[in-house]
Amino acid sequence: MIWLTRLNNRPLVVNSELIKFIENAPDTVITLITGEKIVVRESAEEVMTRIIEYRRRLRGPRLIFPSIEKPFEEVFDQAPKKPEKSVEPETREEAGDSSELAG
Repeated sequence: MIWLTRLNNRPLVVNSELIKFIENAPDTVITLITGEKIVVRESAEEVMTRIIEYRRRLRGPRLIFPSIEKPFEEVFDQAPKKPEKSVEPETREEAGDSSELAG
């Protein structure tokens, strides 16, 4: 959602996912996928800038891929490790305890 301003200076919030195209003719006209047209004070460039900023906020920080020069193993050695679950046997028989056979 991006904040824009109608020609009468009233603020307006537009779902940027619904924008089909933007025209400068001479005012900025936004056509939605529903066919509705909205005339705003902001230029087409400003509307695009707001859309890009909004989508960047939604997406979060971009992942930066490591340099190709680093070996594959080195890259993945730096990743946080999940703690491994230790599986404890429940009975002495599962543990392979042969103390009963020794006697």
